[in-house]
Amino acid sequence: MQDALLSHGWVVFIAFVWLALSVGSFLNVVIYRLPVMLNRSFRSWAHEILELPAEQASERFDIIVPRSRCAECGAPIKAWHNIPIVSFIVLRGRCAQCRASISMRYPLVEALTALLSVVVLAIYGYTWAGLATLVFTWTLITLAFIDLDTKLLPDNLTLPLLWLGLAMNLDATFVDLPSAVIGAIAGYLLLWSVYWIFKLATKKEGMGYGDFKLLAALGAWFGWQALPALVLISSVAGVAIGGTWLLVRRSREPIPFGPFLAIAGWVMLVWRGTVVAAF
Repeated sequence: MQDALLSHGWVVFIAFVWLALSVGSFLNVVIYRLPVMLNRSFRSWAHEILELPAEQASERFDIIVPRSRCAECGAPIKAWHNIPIVSFIVLRGRCAQCRASISMRYPLVEALTALLSVVVLAIYGYTWAGLATLVFTWTLITLAFIDLDTKLLPDNLTLPLLWLGLAMNLDATFVDLPSAVIGAIAGYLLLWSVYWIFKLATKKEGMGYGDFKLLAALGAWFGWQALPALVLISSVAGVAIGGTWLLVRRSREPIPFGPFLAIAGWVMLVWRGTVVAAF
């Protein structure tokens, strides 16, 4: 693994780590802003369908605009106060203007993105497959945290992930294309069936349609052969992590399944041969 990491020298590797940290900082923006953007879009669409008066136009809000601001005082965050992890340490986890606490979520996502990116680089190297698996990893991180916050897995992320998986397997990078196509179909239908069986039995919804699409995307990447392992790993992670979380927080609020599917997908990416062979 070290040979892959340092195949282009220390300078390139350090630059890669810095890039990964910066991507983590960008993912924090996407995790917060994409659900807000979708909510605004849904509201606008609903007003149009119901023929209601259009809402008063607000300031532009997307991934780029406006500049990041403190959630407490609204002060714009200066560029040198937005350096991944470093700024959090220098500012001691507080806003430079009002000294309000900054969530640990931000450096956590940055550090997690860098760590997982280094592992992926060690396995796949500086290759096209390495680039694609980095995108896969970054997308899973984004989906997991959005689902934790909003219980949504946006189509804007799950569907491109599915198509990228099929594209990667045009030349059988992970599995042959027929297995990838069947994996996408079977992954969707598997959780769709569980959803309806649970709903008919309990009159409640146990998961959302985003979960179906995420498992379909994972099936497109790793083929139908990986689906039993993906479901088992995500279920075990859900019981272990989710159960512990509920006990610690003493909460009865349902925990979304998406983060555990994301964990299973990344485990499959890293240990695919070993996991599939076990099944």
